[in-house]
Amino acid sequence: MIEKILSLDTQLLIFLNGLGSEQYDALWLFITKQSHWTPLFLFFLYLIYKKIGPKQTLYLLLFVAVLIAWTDQITNLFKYSFERLRPCSNPNINTTIRVVKSSQSFSFFSGHAANSMATMMFLFQVLKKHYTHAYLIFIWSFIFAYSRIYLGLHYPLDILCGFLFGLLSGYGFYKIYTLIQEKYFPVR
Repeated sequence: MIEKILSLDTQLLIFLNGLGSEQYDALWLFITKQSHWTPLFLFFLYLIYKKIGPKQTLYLLLFVAVLIAWTDQITNLFKYSFERLRPCSNPNINTTIRVVKSSQSFSFFSGHAANSMATMMFLFQVLKKHYTHAYLIFIWSFIFAYSRIYLGLHYPLDILCGFLFGLLSGYGFYKIYTLIQEKYFPVR
């Protein structure tokens, strides 16, 4: 059963990765780098600051930092436990797919997907009370995660599992955040 799932995962990777073309490689390399998204993160920070104020924003930023550290550490635990080769490092398929970027670390599950989804789930829970279209922030996670498939760095299953872990982590941290906020930092 696992072998069948992994085979389907590889086939889907080959299909999705094959949709790319050299003329878009620079765009996807740009997209996959977290620091290039700083203006978007600052915009989110502005939206949050505008609605909850400076003290609450600092408290929220602390929680997001701990959330990212959590997802990073658990992702690394999984990667070094499963030791799944990245597509770009897998000799069975790396000549079949378009390898736009290489990495020697392990693949399962995607830290980019986990961190982006965890952060967006957390921020969505905060922003949905204030903005009708807060759900649009998830678009960033999907684009960011797809860049990993496009570049040949992750399988779709790596992304899906990263998303699931991120959703659960983001929601769980939001619940802890609200419990602590209500007790120690009530909004007045």
